[in-house]
Amino acid sequence: EGFQLMQNYPNPFNPSTKIRFSVPSVGTLHVTSLRVYDVLGREVATLVNENLNAGSYQVTFKAEGLASGMYYYRLHAGSFSSTKKMLLVR
Repeated sequence: EGFQLMQNYPNPFNPSTKIRFSVPSVGTLHVTSLRVYDVLGREVATLVNENLNAGSYQVTFKAEGLASGMYYYRLHAGSFSSTKKMLLVR
């Protein structure tokens, strides 16, 4: 299977949410990054930025200090990229 980025849970969330993704076994390792952006495209958090082995992963995003609203999280590895929305409600 290929890379997968799942919808965060819970969504909407306050004050934290879990994001799951999976990395396939590939011939070469790629730096895998998972970043969170606000609606203006500004990066507000880097959750993952490293070479990962094949498998399923779960990270917790804590939105401390962020305003209510829509945020986007993006998984990027090699030529793969996927973005999903999440809603922070205070």
